[in-house]
Amino acid sequence: MQCIKPKALLEKTQLENTNKLKIAVLGGGSFGTAIANMVAVNNYSVTLWMRSEDGLKQIQETGENSNYLPGYQLSKSLNLTNDLNQALEQVDVVFFAVPSSSFRQLARKAKPLLSADTLLISTAKGIEADSFMLPSQILEQEIPQCEVGVISGPNLAAEIAQFQITATVIASESEVLCARVQELLASNYFRVYANHDRYGVELGGALKNIYAIVSGIAESMNAGQNTKSVVLTRSLAEMSRFAAKLGANPLTFLGLSGVGDLYVTCTSPLSRNFRIGTALGRGETLEQAIASVGQIAEGVNTTKLVKQKSEELGIYMPLASGLYSTMFEGLSIVESLKTMMLAEQNTDVEFTVKAND
Repeated sequence: MQCIKPKALLEKTQLENTNKLKIAVLGGGSFGTAIANMVAVNNYSVTLWMRSEDGLKQIQETGENSNYLPGYQLSKSLNLTNDLNQALEQVDVVFFAVPSSSFRQLARKAKPLLSADTLLISTAKGIEADSFMLPSQILEQEIPQCEVGVISGPNLAAEIAQFQITATVIASESEVLCARVQELLASNYFRVYANHDRYGVELGGALKNIYAIVSGIAESMNAGQNTKSVVLTRSLAEMSRFAAKLGANPLTFLGLSGVGDLYVTCTSPLSRNFRIGTALGRGETLEQAIASVGQIAEGVNTTKLVKQKSEELGIYMPLASGLYSTMFEGLSIVESLKTMMLAEQNTDVEFTVKAND
């Protein structure tokens, strides 16, 4: 039986179909859901892929992802599937929004389904355990035929869902990829800035999770504003020192993906890593803290990996080392904080821009 649409609905449908791009977002967590919905609201054809069949059915029935973004009504034009083949069929742009622990496995499954001109963007903020590779590096290794980019910045999904003014960074060597992502996501409340230091932007997104945990501990221990400012600024120094040693531009850390993301995750109870820290500060064990948060907090694994890498490379990182001692060696919070605060007093600002002669 043929369905006859009213003229107004036909005109609206024709308008929405003028853009033929096909977008896929892989991962139905909070940020993946927010990204997919923004693209849908901007009138692009987008499919959100989720592993969980139960989660998929729940969104189909209620119109919201109550497990991750309760109360956030999703666009009716957003397509949903748990079939990866269907999600990636003739797709132009793919956002990988899954945890770093499952990133490589998903990239391998996606590779044979993608053409060489597909643009790939990672939203993950973690480091792979065995290789110390960042998510975009995994994409390059597993799907070398495609251009790769990274989204990172102070992007709490719950605030995006409330239409709070938000900005992010798209980082890639490809001008085309950066422009495409800006086109897909930009709105009157979400701004997208470009950066070509992909490694620095992505590393900043991973490293700041360590210091969000430290800041959560300080919050639970009723630290004053002076103390919090010390934690924040020394965290930034530690991040940029580590990143510069690995080849990133330290000035990248003055932007949204550095100090912007660090500030948000070190001050907001919406940050999972910050909540891990507040739980530890209340005296909970690491296992109890992880259970109480109930979602993956990348900072726990990142702390372990960065502590090991910093020792290999001889990089001075007292905050990360102190946190590691608390989480994995049983050192008390008080003793760890003493270790952090008795660290060597060195220069305040390690990287400066020299004036031209």
